[in-house]
Amino acid sequence: MENKSYLGKIVISIFVLLTVCFFTFILLFFVAFSGKIHYIPLVVSAAVILYIGFVLVIFDVFYKNSKRIKIFWSIAGIVLVITSIQPIYKWFDGRVPTVDAEVNIYQYEPFTDQNKLVQLDKKPSLKIEEPLPKMDGATALYPLYAAITEHLYPEREYNPYKSEVMVNQTHEAYTNLIFGNTNMIFVAGPSDSQIHQAEQQGIKLHLTPIGKEAFVFFVNSKNKVDRLSLEQIKGIYAGEITNWSEVGGQDDAIRAFQRPEDSGSQTALQRLMGDKPLMEAPTEDIATGMGGIINEVSQYKNYKNAIGYTFRYYSNEMVKNKEIKLLEIDGVAPTRETIRNNAYPIASEFYIVTAGEPTGNVKQVIDWVLSDEGQALVEKAGYVSLKSAE
Repeated sequence: MENKSYLGKIVISIFVLLTVCFFTFILLFFVAFSGKIHYIPLVVSAAVILYIGFVLVIFDVFYKNSKRIKIFWSIAGIVLVITSIQPIYKWFDGRVPTVDAEVNIYQYEPFTDQNKLVQLDKKPSLKIEEPLPKMDGATALYPLYAAITEHLYPEREYNPYKSEVMVNQTHEAYTNLIFGNTNMIFVAGPSDSQIHQAEQQGIKLHLTPIGKEAFVFFVNSKNKVDRLSLEQIKGIYAGEITNWSEVGGQDDAIRAFQRPEDSGSQTALQRLMGDKPLMEAPTEDIATGMGGIINEVSQYKNYKNAIGYTFRYYSNEMVKNKEIKLLEIDGVAPTRETIRNNAYPIASEFYIVTAGEPTGNVKQVIDWVLSDEGQALVEKAGYVSLKSAE
């Protein structure tokens, strides 16, 4: 009779094991699909603890032995605490805002109701007919070339991701130009690898300056540091200066974020560093769904000890994030006025880039942007025009 009872307990244990495995598999599937892979150890450990606890109860291991119960739950508690550390950290980390999380590109889509594009006081002297040049460019310049579109192109829908006027990151914009998917791009200057990529395709990139912009560095608004010198910036991004106390701030390690390779701002940082080696960029594992993981450059998170960089217009006009502040460089704040009079030390031109010399309607658009009308639109859109800089 006792053997039958023991056999019954084994059967029940196997049934419970299959049930726990089934529901754990389903839960793990949803966890992996949602990209929250850091919950996997917690889910697995909780399932194992649940099953072991059930088996111990079934086989009366705990019967009239409170010491065993305490030992089991103590070990289980320690395991659950350890496997909960990463999910808790990820939850808190996810609450730290990113600088570019608030940008809504559709607010600048041409010919849409109540978009945020600027307008000239009078109708432009040029209207472009078919074939319309295909535009692409960096996010920070989309408000400008979207406004150019609204002034020069026929009125119709121009979806930012599937039309003649697209918006991408700098790297994708250059790739689209080099492989003939677009006719002109609005971007910062190319990186060495982008120039090399174009040469491999037999293309010489043609850069037409159309305005000036500031390369800016920013920190958490509560950071006591308000200004850095160019040499201090280089020291931070070379890994030579590692604590804010070394530049007049609090005793806290510096989190120096970078941008992905070939992005406009990363190229600007590399140009700024000159011959000084740039330290390795902080990276993180990014979940891609279904359990896939790729390692990417960490996106800027506004920790109290963080520093990042971008272009002035993007931070001031598009994000307007009150949780960050722009740093003075060599005692000069990045404003349109200091860019205009060349007082700010890290100002540079931005361009319309074409694959070879521009012709046809592409040349007409570029000539108009360089005209008094076009330069007035550059200025009104919040950038610094070449004419005002002169």
